[in-house]
Parts: sequence; structure tokens; C-alpha cells
Amino acid sequence: MEMPSRELAAEFELERLTPEFYDNPYPTYRALQTHQPVKRLRNGGYILTRYDDLVTVYKNTTLFSSDKKREFAPKYGDSLLFEHHTTSLVFNDPPAHTRVRRLITGALSPRAIAGMQPDLIALVDRLLDAMAAKAGVDLIEDFAAAIPIEVIGNLLGVPHDERGPLRDWSLAILGALEPVIGPETFSRGNEAVRDFLAYLEILITRRRAEPGDPEHDVLTRLIQGDDGTGEKLSAKELLHNCIFLLNAGHETTTNLIGNGLVALADNPAEKQRLIGQPGLARTAVEEILRYESSNQLGNRITTTEVEIGGVTMQANTSLTLCIGAANRDPAQFPDPDRFDVGRTPNRHLAFATGPHQCAGMALARLEGVIALTRFLARFPNYTLDGTPSRGGRVRFRGYLRVPCRL
Repeated sequence: MEMPSRELAAEFELERLTPEFYDNPYPTYRALQTHQPVKRLRNGGYILTRYDDLVTVYKNTTLFSSDKKREFAPKYGDSLLFEHHTTSLVFNDPPAHTRVRRLITGALSPRAIAGMQPDLIALVDRLLDAMAAKAGVDLIEDFAAAIPIEVIGNLLGVPHDERGPLRDWSLAILGALEPVIGPETFSRGNEAVRDFLAYLEILITRRRAEPGDPEHDVLTRLIQGDDGTGEKLSAKELLHNCIFLLNAGHETTTNLIGNGLVALADNPAEKQRLIGQPGLARTAVEEILRYESSNQLGNRITTTEVEIGGVTMQANTSLTLCIGAANRDPAQFPDPDRFDVGRTPNRHLAFATGPHQCAGMALARLEGVIALTRFLARFPNYTLDGTPSRGGRVRFRGYLRVPCRL
């Protein structure tokens, strides 16, 4: 029996999520938006679910900090996970954030991304050929997860025969960002950071000896720094932001492609509409990002007393920004639970907004458009073969396995 909306909002606790929530969080998000849009949690923090409240927080880095040292210390202690997550770009404020972001975005210029398109098309077509020759296909392992690993591997110049561990490292490190983790997840995350750091030491030593083209090779650019300002990353910043680049570009793009193919299979009229009008591919990708946001939760901490949605909060109050809820806020998106590949306007927050807007969003969009259009052109009659299985995560919403008949 379905719980009434008001009760659903009252009972919600981020540290005690139900299997039903993992399967479909959207009824709970709607209940929170309706009854407790600024909901106080048991740990003293708040979860925000309204679009306008998230935009307010994202755009003000002075009142709402991304620095996670205070928040992560009790969770990770003195560990490699703590070192990693408090050094990477996404969990820092200006000016450190600005300095690192400038170096990364310089290598992800529109011209550089346009130059990746031929290789990306060739990669997608190779994966489609391989799937066509198989009896049983998994849309995640055989397709969605294979694309960003290669793209980020190319960006960092990781040799093809050394890319094997990258996906598992990424999943382990990101898995440790869940609201509550057990000792096994903690241990696995720390081991992944340790092994990844050891590998990067070798890769960086090689690249210092034989630099690539900094216009296209992100690792070379990060090593050499910014010619204009003379700024360089410290050894620790360099290592951890290489890990961040893989993680940021891998899991979220895998989820974008996987969530998109499942949503299209579940909405056959929209699937046929997109097949008939391939020009809708760009709006379809935006709708997938809105409808099933790859990244569902963000976090900030207040730097001073502040009021959000009529609620006054003290300094050092932790905020959970519910991107998945904001992207289905009826005040911003008409008929928000409907999947519409032609939806416009579509100012979703899947890439955040403000100074922390995703530096790689143009690349993710390109990967999504090419993957979906070429997949649908090759396999227009694909169907899901049984129920897809999710990864049991709330922060990163996607699938572990999606069995498929082509």
C-alpha cells in the first residue's frame, strides 16, 4: 500500500533509505517538494528539493561552500579517501577551484571537443559491431560504460592495454560518496585511491619525459600549468584531479547513456519519435539528463547564518541539494514526470549551474548524442530482456546491468 504524500515527507531520512526509494525516488521527492521543501534531517542538516532554492545555492559560493574538509573528516578520518575528496576540483571553493578549473577547461575547449568527434564515432561503431555479433548483450558493460572509459583514457593518454582497472577504481571511489557507507565500501574506496595514485605516478613520470600536445592532452596541460598565468598544480593536486577527471567523466556519462536507452525502451512512442526525427537528439539528451539525472545529489555547507525558503540556518549547516527532485519541479517543468524528447525550454540542473557548472558538459553531451543516434540507427527495434538492475546508489543514479535483445 502506498504511503500518503505528507507521511512520506515526514518519514524521509537520507541515512535510512528504503528499497522502494532506490527503485523510484520521485514520489518521495515530490512529497518533500510539496510538504517539506527545506527538510531538516536527523543529522542537523537539510535537504533542498526545489529548483529555485538549488539555483540560489549554486550561484553563491560565498554563502554556500563546497569545501568538504569539515563534513568528510568524521566519515573518512585520516585516509586516502579524505585526501582525494578534499583535493579534487569539485569539492573546493575559489580561488583553488578557479585555478584547477581553468587548467582543465583549457583542454576541453570547443575546438578540442569538436576534434574528438571522428574518434568517438569510430569507437561507438566498433562497439555496435561487437554487439551485433553477440547472442546476449548488456547495454552497460558492452556499450554505455565502454564509451567514457575510452574517451577519458584518451584525454589523459592512458595506453589502451592499461585501462582495465579504471572502471572498477572509479566505481569504488564514487561508491564511498554515498550518504552512509559500511567498512567494506570504505576499504574498497581507499584501496582504489591507493592503486590509482600508484598508477598515476608512473603515467605522470612517462608524460614528463615525453609530453603530449597540451591543446588536446589534458595530462600534459595539467603538468605544464597555465602559460598565461604561470600557475601550476602541486604534486598532490595533479594526482587527485586526474582521478577526479576519470570519475567525473566516467560514471555520469555511463548513466546518461544507460538511463537514456532504458527510458526510450520504456517510452516506445518517444523512441519512435526520435528515430523518425534524429534532429531531436540534442533535446533528447537534455531530457534524459533532466528525467533521470545521472548525479542526483550535491552538497554545500553554509558559511554564515542564512535563510533558505523561509528557514533560518546557522553557519556550518550541511545542505544536500536534491538535483533529481529539482529537475522534476513542476514550478519549472510542465508535466515533469513525462519523458518528452522534444522538451524545450529545458534548463535542468544535471550539470549544476554557477561557478561549479560541470567543466566537461559539452563532452558529455557529445558522447550522449553520438551514442544514442548511432545506436538507434543500427538497432531501432531493441528491447529490454528482463528487468535492468540498479547499482543500489542514491547519489549516482544508473544501472549496473541492462540485458537487451537487439
